[in-house]
Amino acid sequence: MALPVPAPANVYTPPEEPIVVIGKQFVASYPVDLTLQEKSLTLGENDFTISDANGTPIFKVKGKLFSIRDQRTLRDAAGNPVVCFRQKILTMHRRWQVFRGDSTTDLLFSVRKSSLLQFRTTLDVFLAANNSESKPDFTVKGGFREHGCTIYSGPGETNVVGQMHKKHSLKNMIFDKDCFQLTALPNVDYAFIVTLVVILDEINADRSGED
Repeated sequence: MALPVPAPANVYTPPEEPIVVIGKQFVASYPVDLTLQEKSLTLGENDFTISDANGTPIFKVKGKLFSIRDQRTLRDAAGNPVVCFRQKILTMHRRWQVFRGDSTTDLLFSVRKSSLLQFRTTLDVFLAANNSESKPDFTVKGGFREHGCTIYSGPGETNVVGQMHKKHSLKNMIFDKDCFQLTALPNVDYAFIVTLVVILDEINADRSGED
């Protein structure tokens, strides 16, 4: 009698239809691995550089001068703005809005904490066309304190579209730098995944205020 074979763990099926949120130029037919390196600056601000598996810079994230942690811009390697994301003030769930390029009106999507009190970070992502927000278009579970997160399409935990985990190395420990590995599944907008991870960092960051 043949013994049962355990099912393989962490087998994710990439979406058949491309998931395009920011731009189709950021969608690949293969998994995209990116490294996000945090650069600490003054005034509590952090910038990021995002490189591919060969170390080639793909994106960089810059904060707005004299605007601590309330506005960020994702730029491509040439310095062109890809998206601008801002924290919406006076909201209970730490909502961030993401706009195309450096626009303040061309809304692409918004991100917020799913609830005020959380033992594990969970973010709800709503596309601009989702006016009712009765259920999220994407969900982020986990965070930088958990040393990793998983991004799902829809409100459940079935359709994985991206992941992030902290990279541990002697070099990072010596220079006290945080380095994270991001993976966007095939047919998934990797600029969208990068933006969600940076917003996750902002929401997880300790700061005063109730906005």
